[in-house]
Amino acid sequence: MTKKKTENTEPQVESVEKENLTEEEIVQVSEVDTLKKELESLKAEQAELNDKYLRKVAEFENYRKNAIKDRAELIKNGGERLLTDMLPLIDDFERALQAVEQSEDVVALKEGVVLIYNKFITFLAQNGVKAIDTENAEFNTDYHEAVTMFPASTEEQKNKIIDCVSKGYMMNDKVIRFAKVVVGS
Repeated sequence: MTKKKTENTEPQVESVEKENLTEEEIVQVSEVDTLKKELESLKAEQAELNDKYLRKVAEFENYRKNAIKDRAELIKNGGERLLTDMLPLIDDFERALQAVEQSEDVVALKEGVVLIYNKFITFLAQNGVKAIDTENAEFNTDYHEAVTMFPASTEEQKNKIIDCVSKGYMMNDKVIRFAKVVVGS
C-alpha cells in the first residue's frame, strides 16, 4: 500500500495521511520529517561554514600578498635610513678634502681625519657593527680566516694570531666579514 506524500504543511499531512496510515507508519513519517529538517539545517550550516572558509582563505591570501609586498619594499628601501645617517660623514670627508687643498698644517689635517674616523666608528657601533678582536687572540675559525701560517717562535704562540692583515666585523653578533690573520704554527 503506497501513498503519495503531499508537500503541504505538516498539520495537513497529519490530517490526510493519519487516517490512512498505521501508527508505525506515522512514526516513520514523523522521523522522515525530522531528518529532512535536520538535513536542511545541516546544509544551511555547511553553506555558512563554506562561505566563512572561502572568506578566510581570501583574507589570508590578501595578507600573504601584502606581506610579500612589504618585505620587498623593506629590502628595496631598508638601507635608506642607514645611508641617510651616513650623509653627515660624507660631508665631513668633503670638508676634509677641501682643507687638504687649502691648509699646510699637517697636524690639524691629521686631527680632522682622526675625528672623522672616530665619528664613523661610533656610527658603526650605533648600528650594531663592531670589530672582531684579534690582538693576542686564539685562532677561531668562527671569526678568523687564516691567510698564512707562520712558524711560532715560542710554544705559547702556537695557534695564536700573530698579525691581522684585514680587520673582521660583526653585526649584531653575526660575522659579516672574517678577520684575515696570520697564525702561528
